[in-house]
Amino acid sequence: MDIRLAHRIERLPQYMLGKIKKMTYQMRRKGADVIDLNMGNPNDPTPQIIVEKLQEACADPRNQRYSASVGIDNLRREVAIKYKRRWGVELDPQTEVIATIGSKEGFSHMCLALLGPGDTAIVTKPAFQIHTYAVVLAGANVIGVPLGNDIDFLNRVENVITHLEPKPKVMILNFPNNPTTMCIEPEFWDAAVEMAKRHGIMILSDFAYGETCFDGYKAPSFLQARGSKDVGVEFSTMSKAYNMAGWRIGFCVGNAEMINALSTIKGYYDYGIFQAIQIASIVAMRHCDEDVQNQAAIYQSRRDAIVQYARKLGWEVDVPMATMFVWAKVKPEHLAPYNGSTVDFCLDMIEKAEVAMCPGGAFGEEGEGYVRIATVENEQRVRQAFRNLDRVLNKVAVG
Repeated sequence: MDIRLAHRIERLPQYMLGKIKKMTYQMRRKGADVIDLNMGNPNDPTPQIIVEKLQEACADPRNQRYSASVGIDNLRREVAIKYKRRWGVELDPQTEVIATIGSKEGFSHMCLALLGPGDTAIVTKPAFQIHTYAVVLAGANVIGVPLGNDIDFLNRVENVITHLEPKPKVMILNFPNNPTTMCIEPEFWDAAVEMAKRHGIMILSDFAYGETCFDGYKAPSFLQARGSKDVGVEFSTMSKAYNMAGWRIGFCVGNAEMINALSTIKGYYDYGIFQAIQIASIVAMRHCDEDVQNQAAIYQSRRDAIVQYARKLGWEVDVPMATMFVWAKVKPEHLAPYNGSTVDFCLDMIEKAEVAMCPGGAFGEEGEGYVRIATVENEQRVRQAFRNLDRVLNKVAVG
């Protein structure tokens, strides 16, 4: 039988993070001690109080049935309380908050709710892959604008808006940024919201790393900007700050009409997140602020180690103020044998150095020349990773 796939599948490239993860797994099965710095996949444990609440809630038969696709009332109320406490943002938990199966699921289904053939979304270059390909999966078009965090960037976006017909419908922004770790100040969101209102364009803010900040920096929420709820929504997740990546729970908050559209889509796709996970997440938001701060301090220490050793390799690195990554510009001589391809470079480093990193090229051609290094391993493993890299690349020892 001739299996004919949908055109949307043909528009998707290979998911590079998954390919590297699979290759790492295969090498480990053969006995190789691959140090995995590829994905932002926390390897530290979920706080015990959260685990204990999950265990307790699992045993209650009332939690073993289908749940509400939008999230239980108490969970949405707790999200609203957290936004008020941490960012000073008022939210109506009934109309302006919805639970999602991690932020990626919510983001993708929001694109289905807002976009279709003939529509266009503005995405930064480089960009986390789902920001581009959720738009593609919705059947819409992508216009890339070189990433920035200032008025010059917004001017580039506005130039696209004013010269494109039909006008772009959605603008997708991600700060603190994955993969580059770029951060912003609150004034950026004020200017972005003003521009969006002026041109009638919606904003989707990916705030996945909003609580993983260093050196006193506090990432501003999109919703802190005046009038933000008139034009957009923000996505967040329990995955990073609370070490709950495998639990698959996140949130979308903001514009009530957009939230309702996402609710409509989710009503057809799922019956809600396992209720015990939702209950445990309430406990997390109520009682784990100190755990979140402690985890950020751990990532900051690992960040410092990665920056130190990467610079010893001759790579150019700015010290990140947030996220759980370091965005490093690889020494040109190290990329030369691979004709500048960070994908080929990273695949070879898995085999030769037993170190997995994410190639900048996985985030678009603007990411070429860079690698993204996750702060998921302890400092001893980080040091060993760079010893391995240095052995292969420079034939000398690090540290």
